[in-house]
Amino acid sequence: MDDFKERLVALLHYPDISWNTVFQLLKNDPTLQTFEKAGSQTFQEYFFPQAFPAEPSAHSSALNLHSETIHEQIRQYKTNDISVITVFDKEYPPNLKEIFQPPWALFAKGDLSLLKKEPKLAVVGSRQATQYGKNAIRLLFPELIENDVLIVSGLAKGIDALAHEYAIKNGGNTIAVIAGGLYHIYPKDNMDLALEMMKTQLVLSEYPPDTKPLRWHFPARNRIISGLSNGTFIIEAKRKSGSLITANYAVNEGRDVFSLPGSIFNPYSIGANELIQHGAKLVTKAEDILEELRLNFR
Repeated sequence: MDDFKERLVALLHYPDISWNTVFQLLKNDPTLQTFEKAGSQTFQEYFFPQAFPAEPSAHSSALNLHSETIHEQIRQYKTNDISVITVFDKEYPPNLKEIFQPPWALFAKGDLSLLKKEPKLAVVGSRQATQYGKNAIRLLFPELIENDVLIVSGLAKGIDALAHEYAIKNGGNTIAVIAGGLYHIYPKDNMDLALEMMKTQLVLSEYPPDTKPLRWHFPARNRIISGLSNGTFIIEAKRKSGSLITANYAVNEGRDVFSLPGSIFNPYSIGANELIQHGAKLVTKAEDILEELRLNFR
């Protein structure tokens, strides 16, 4: 890890650091040299000079200690087989650079070659998956996997976990984008699945590994799920759900949106049906997805 990359990665470890704050810092200091020279003793003054006096304070030693802890954490990544890909690295997925506020870095564990594999299909849906949703995955996935479609999802309960599991069962590849860091898998019920994917597939986060998942991390990570993918497939979603947030990101990024039609009596199909009303492609067979993905790669 070169000096600039380590400075950027260290910056991402500071609590409550926002995307916009990093953007402003890079805009004013593209190499982050000033940040390094300022040192952790003036870290808060560097970010918020109007809020802190210039003279040393009780914050100084705490921030200095925090900085040392950060660099020790970064040194441990290699030991724990964790890779960091920043937006400035050639390995960073080109599709992801096109989205609104692309993550400054991806903290990754698993098979990094999967980032280069195309096409990718985001598959998301209700955490309360019905038998209908499960049967749809069983029906559609074998042909998708046979055609080398990589499945991207969020390792949540329900449809997300099933999407990862059936991609693996059918001999395919899958990427999980999680909320929080790699050391804090949520929900705990999916820990075994996550550990398996860290060995044979790929798990990603935009947050440093020791970050505990917060409520706002979940909708934020949806932009990465859709951003990595050539299209997004919704399998069961209520009228207000995180799956629809993912679909909206896909629409805004000019990506394909697919939706599984469902019963008008099933509340978990209302959102999916409304997506179709608004222009998402109705899916009844794998070929409905494959023909659109092929158009993207002609």
